[in-house]
Amino acid sequence: MIMRLAKFSIGDVVRHRLFPFRGVVVDVDPEFANTEEWYESIPEDIRPSKEQPFYHLLAENEESYYGAYVSEGNLLPDGENGPVGHPEVTQTFEGFDGERYHLKPETGLTH
Repeated sequence: MIMRLAKFSIGDVVRHRLFPFRGVVVDVDPEFANTEEWYESIPEDIRPSKEQPFYHLLAENEESYYGAYVSEGNLLPDGENGPVGHPEVTQTFEGFDGERYHLKPETGLTH
């Protein structure tokens, strides 16, 4: 197993490379850590490699807010488009500086 450094970190605002949604990173898995069923549900022609970081996002699109689990290869930086409107953002983060969110001190996360 080869460990790679994650390109994004907790608090970074990102958007999906293929689909119309964006979000803020709330956790990072060094490699795929979801169910095989979830992985197999991704169409084979766009299914990402498991050997890369995967990100847990508080995500949003034009219709809703939700949680997303996305491979690093499918994410691009998106902080220049402003803050994320997901209602749970304020539970974890204390502010947006124009590029990324900053964790609240009491969250206990260490990034």
